[in-house]
Amino acid sequence: MSKLFLAIIFLSIPVILFSQSTVKEDAIEQPLYKPLIERYILDELKSLRQENQSLKAHVTEQVSEAKLESSDRAINYTTSTINNIFYIITAAASMLVLLGWHSLKDIKKSLKSDMSKKIQTLTTDYENRLQQIEVKMTERSKIIIETQQNITNSNSIHSLWMRVGLEKSEEDKISIYDEILNIKPDDIEAMTYKADALLEIGEVRWALNLSISAIEFDPEYSLAYWQRACAYAKMDKQAEALKDIEKAIELSDTLKDELLSEKHFNNLHDNKSFKLLIPHL
Repeated sequence: MSKLFLAIIFLSIPVILFSQSTVKEDAIEQPLYKPLIERYILDELKSLRQENQSLKAHVTEQVSEAKLESSDRAINYTTSTINNIFYIITAAASMLVLLGWHSLKDIKKSLKSDMSKKIQTLTTDYENRLQQIEVKMTERSKIIIETQQNITNSNSIHSLWMRVGLEKSEEDKISIYDEILNIKPDDIEAMTYKADALLEIGEVRWALNLSISAIEFDPEYSLAYWQRACAYAKMDKQAEALKDIEKAIELSDTLKDELLSEKHFNNLHDNKSFKLLIPHL
């Protein structure tokens, strides 16, 4: 019985509901979608707010991570720099220990010692250079003085030779030749002309010695052999005279033209060897 009652109730429920819905639909006079639109707008606003909060949280998180990363880089750079500085200091200290510089005092002493040695070396070098310059200046001064003296002597000798050309007395010429020889003792030309003057006044032995001295100074001077030949001829040493004549002509071929004009060879004119030396005979 109860089961039948329950079945009747269940079957009657849809009918009742349908009837109720029909009554309600007939009773609706205003639209029902207005509350739905408001609900939709509220849901969208809520969704936008949630997304904004989520975006804000995400941006804040990225900025924080960037700042943290920058801080980490700065800390790492500072740490690396400090470590490198300590490594350099350690290496420098190790080098100082290896080199025997155990303290700043040792470094100071070493620097002073090195500077003293360097200064001493430079001082010695400059002193040597100054000495060399002084020696060169002394040598140049000597050369200049000698050059000036040579110029003075040359001028004096030149003036004396000019005087010889003006003198007619053989004795005066000999005096001038002596002055020349006092200035320049190795002047073989003055010796030779003095020997010629001595022959003119009959000082044959003296003339011979002067000629020999002139030949010793310059064995290639033809007039010295010529004057010695004149001295030998005056002493009647014909063989020696002819030998010197041949040597003089060998050194200066122009002397052949003066063989006959040389008065000191007058006693040789009959000598066959002398005649052979004369060009036109």
